[in-house]
Amino acid sequence: MTMLTDFLTVADLEKTADLQLFANQVVEGLRSGLHASPLKGQSTEFKQHRQYVPGDEIRRLDWKVFGKTDRFYIREFEEETNLHATLLLDRSGSMGYRGSGADHNKLEYATRLSACLAHLLVQQQDSVGLITFDERVRRIIPARSRPRHLRVLISEMAGAETGGESELSGLFLEVAPKLPRRGMLILISDCFCDASKLLRSLASLRHANHEVLIFQIWDRDELEFPFRGWTKFECLEKAGAEQLVDPAHLRTIYLDNLARFRDELERGCRRHRISLIPTVTDEPYADSLANYLIARRRTLRKR
Repeated sequence: MTMLTDFLTVADLEKTADLQLFANQVVEGLRSGLHASPLKGQSTEFKQHRQYVPGDEIRRLDWKVFGKTDRFYIREFEEETNLHATLLLDRSGSMGYRGSGADHNKLEYATRLSACLAHLLVQQQDSVGLITFDERVRRIIPARSRPRHLRVLISEMAGAETGGESELSGLFLEVAPKLPRRGMLILISDCFCDASKLLRSLASLRHANHEVLIFQIWDRDELEFPFRGWTKFECLEKAGAEQLVDPAHLRTIYLDNLARFRDELERGCRRHRISLIPTVTDEPYADSLANYLIARRRTLRKR
C-alpha cells in the first residue's frame, strides 16, 4: 500500500502543516470538531438567548437573566462539528496532458493536490472520501476520519490512470444520491465540458446545501497556446482523432473561445457561491493550496 511520504515530499506537507480548511457554511457532522453546525447544543461558544418554552431542559436556564428580568430564558450555544468532505478526482483523457514547462501531467498534479487536501482534512479530524471518474464513476471510497483511512485514499490516488471522455454534469447526477448529508465537495478537474450544463449540475448541489470548491487544473500551454509551426494535435479522449494544423491560424480563435469559456464558468460560480480556484501545473501544488487556504482564511475572518 502506498504511503503518504511515497507520494508527497516532506516539504509539501510542511507548507500546509499549520493551515486548516474551514467550512464556509454550517455543516452536519457526527461529533465535535472545528466547524459550525446547524444544530444548537452544549459547546463552549455562546450563541444567543431565547425564551423558555415547556419541555426545555431546566438546567439550561440562565438564572442571571432571570434575576434581572424575572423571565425564563434558555442559553443556546454554537455546536461545533466535523466536516464531511468528498474529493472528486477527474481522471479523464484530457487530464493526461503535460506541456514542456510542467514536471507532471494534469492528473499527476491533481492527485498530489488531492493527497495534500486529504492529509490536511484527516489531520484536523474531519472525514474525507474520494470519488474517481472518467466517462463513468470508477471508484467510490466513503468518507472516514481515521489516520489509516488516509493510506487507502493515497493508494487509490497513486494508482489512478487516465481513461476516456468525461461528462461532469452527468457525474454529479449520479453521485448526488450517494452523498449522505450536506458537506463539502471538492472537484479537482480541468472542467473541459459544456459550462452551462456543468453550472446547472453544480447549482443543484448548492441547493442541497453542499459547499462546492473547484480546483481547475490547467497546463500553461492550454492558457497561452504557445505552439509555432505546423503541429499535430491528438485527442487524448478519442483514439485516432488527430489533425495537423498551422497554429498561427488557430491561436486567435482558440484564445477567444477560451476566454469566453472561463468567463462563463467564473460568472456562474460567483452566482452560485462556488469557489473556483485556477491552478497551473508549472506552479508547485503545495504552494497553490497553501496560497488558497491563506486567502480563504482571511476572507472568512472578515465575515
